[in-house]
Amino acid sequence: MNHDWRADRIGSALRGENPAVMRRLDAGFAVIGDVQFLPGYSVLLADDPDVQRLSELPRRRRLEFLSDMDRLGEAVERACRRSDGGFRRVNLEILGNTDGFLHAHVWPRFDWEPDDLVRMPVWLYPRDRWSDERFALGPRHDSLRAAIGEELDRLGSAD
Repeated sequence: MNHDWRADRIGSALRGENPAVMRRLDAGFAVIGDVQFLPGYSVLLADDPDVQRLSELPRRRRLEFLSDMDRLGEAVERACRRSDGGFRRVNLEILGNTDGFLHAHVWPRFDWEPDDLVRMPVWLYPRDRWSDERFALGPRHDSLRAAIGEELDRLGSAD
């Protein structure tokens, strides 16, 4: 796997070189997250690397991006509900504080999360969760990744 894709996530997705891409959507790319301490974590990347904020998109594209975020959120919800009896809900976030390109986080949340974190933003999880190899995306996530992709396909054909 080419690791250079992480330095240019959107460009590599546009070139078909980003291995995290699950599906091409109307205004972006549905990708599986680099970390999976909450299995099913996904990200919607806008398909224009120069766009930094939702407000920079023309209204039609903005609505397409938000619709894609909704579709990815529902796909993650459906796949995680089937794969984990402790599934609670999905959190959707557009933050943009670290990466300078438009993207949305889709965080599945579970009943088995620690009591002090289950009702808090994911960003309050200990820093080691983000870098510990135990939580890195890997082959053990292939079936969940495939399930999210299948749900994206079903939701896309329902339009």
